[in-house]
Amino acid sequence: MELVYLAIPLSALIGSMVAGFLGGKIGRKASHRATLTGVGIAFLLSLYVFQHIALGGNTYNGSVYTWMEFGKIKFEVGFLIDNLTSMMMVVVTFVSLMVHIYTIGYMSDDEHNWPKNSKAGNNSYQRFFSYISLFTFSMLMLVMSNNFMQLFFGWEAVGLVSYLLIGFWSTRDTAIFANMKAFLVNRVGDFGFLLGIAAIFTYTGSLDYAEVFAKLPDISNISVTIFSEKEWSLITVIAILLFIGAMGKSAQVPLHVWLPDSMEGPTPISALIHAATMVTAGIFMVSRMSPIFELSDTALNFILIIGATTAFFMGLIGVVQNDIKRVVAYSTLSQLGYMTVALGASAYSAGVFHLMTHAFFKALLFLAAGSVIIAMHHEQDIRKMGGLKKYMPITYWTSLIGSLALIGFPFFSGFFSKDMIIEAVHASHLGAAGYAYLMVLLGVFITAFYSFRLFFLVFHGEERMDDHTKAHLKESPKVVIIPLIALAVPSVLAGYFVDPMVVGDFFKGVISVGDSHHAIEELTEEYHGILGLVEHGVMALPFWFAMAGLGSAWYIYMKNQSIAEIAYDKFHWLYTLLDKKYFADEFNQKIFAGGALLLGKGLFKAADRFVIDSMIVNGSAKLVGWFSSIIRHIQTGYLYHYAFAMIMGVLFIMSWLIFGVKHV
Repeated sequence: MELVYLAIPLSALIGSMVAGFLGGKIGRKASHRATLTGVGIAFLLSLYVFQHIALGGNTYNGSVYTWMEFGKIKFEVGFLIDNLTSMMMVVVTFVSLMVHIYTIGYMSDDEHNWPKNSKAGNNSYQRFFSYISLFTFSMLMLVMSNNFMQLFFGWEAVGLVSYLLIGFWSTRDTAIFANMKAFLVNRVGDFGFLLGIAAIFTYTGSLDYAEVFAKLPDISNISVTIFSEKEWSLITVIAILLFIGAMGKSAQVPLHVWLPDSMEGPTPISALIHAATMVTAGIFMVSRMSPIFELSDTALNFILIIGATTAFFMGLIGVVQNDIKRVVAYSTLSQLGYMTVALGASAYSAGVFHLMTHAFFKALLFLAAGSVIIAMHHEQDIRKMGGLKKYMPITYWTSLIGSLALIGFPFFSGFFSKDMIIEAVHASHLGAAGYAYLMVLLGVFITAFYSFRLFFLVFHGEERMDDHTKAHLKESPKVVIIPLIALAVPSVLAGYFVDPMVVGDFFKGVISVGDSHHAIEELTEEYHGILGLVEHGVMALPFWFAMAGLGSAWYIYMKNQSIAEIAYDKFHWLYTLLDKKYFADEFNQKIFAGGALLLGKGLFKAADRFVIDSMIVNGSAKLVGWFSSIIRHIQTGYLYHYAFAMIMGVLFIMSWLIFGVKHV
């Protein structure tokens, strides 16, 4: 089995290398076939591993390669394959495979995205496939790791490749700004993550998960001094630092600002980054580190507050967005907030379950948005769409499935996963649980409202596109449609795995939950089968909040759009606040970016101009000039001056010799 585990990430890597290094020679078809084959093999092997591990009751934890030894410390490449890992492997490889297939159609006409005679556009098709396959390899290395070194490698690798993908159309200034923004914001989170790993290594002397978890009882009572001689629990400090890393990767407030701008990349990237891969890395990491987080209620309360704030306030921004991809992007932010709230409530299994269901229906929604963009000749403004149902029936029905799953409609996957999170938060006894419950409950209404605002404006109502676009409207090609249909199936059915994944023992021995945290235990006791869960769900507040949001969107955007105009006039200040994204970008630009520029200018004037130029470079030249101006007076050109100097020198030497000898 060790060879199978190794073959899964390496097959994606080999496909990436073939397309990347040989793409210009072998051409488009051979390049996408190489990457498709690599990711396809990874997916099939992941299914085999899932059957062997999850269904067979096995676990693997072993080293593959020792990179370096430092004393008794080993830096290794190793795999931990358990139920959590095997599930993530299937999700990552399946979504990636669908994105690869979809990309063949979406990027087939990529030449028009590059300026004429642009060398940057040469072999862009092959390069894109190389990047997304490399992204898959990086994510697999992250989820399969059994130690913090490999985890950090995968963590940074997905960040690096996302930088390349977001700025793929490198001739666009907006794309370059977006990928730099993503890179820098993630560096903030990664700095905290690295400090957390350093603290773990310092106090446990190991980077191996199993060894670190085994030593947690020994360090659980240690306190450290950080600010103003105030003592902090070491475990709390480690947990918060690790979670700061998750805040960056999983785009939690205030490190969320990079994710909406990442829409500058091609649509397949949006599906890959925002569905099952990069943004879920933080959720996976916290779940994997549950033995650490369970030792600190302070950290769990902090996670609850951050997740709940993200879930509600980022969803609000989605209400005023008019770019089809940005609406779905803010939906991703909000849903990541739900997953984070589950982690804070110690309902790790519910959070990971929502991660899985969300991966399917969010990838579906992004790819469906891309299908619409193709049909609309790359128009992304939903105000210029409408009535697409009759032109794009398959895209319509798959989008409807994705939207219903997103809002948590009964019998769709999102209903089961989101309902479990809300109920878990309601059952939590942590101090921040009340605030979190209110936010996620209100978030249900907001999610349904912006989701169906988008759906109705795009597929129903009057046709608002220009005549040229309207004349060429048609369903997307099969290579685009097939992934939509394939993703629609788990968007409906994946939720039925709530037992055993949440209320069963699927994660037993994999995820740790403290004795004082009873949320999942209470949900398990109240679970009476799928139909019982649905019956309970349709009588609970989340369902009615969702229906209220859906009904409001239908009435405003299908029956009486004047309500939206009246609301815009009366609450223009709120619209401006949301449209400006709470002025977070302006704040970051003026305070952090502007502050960095001012600091740079100050250092330039003080250090570069004054110290280096004026004092060291020009100062040394002036000193030499001053010294030379004195010395030059000795060089008079008169023979008797030189004779006099020689006589004085001889007298000085003789005097020194005479008096020196006498002294001896």
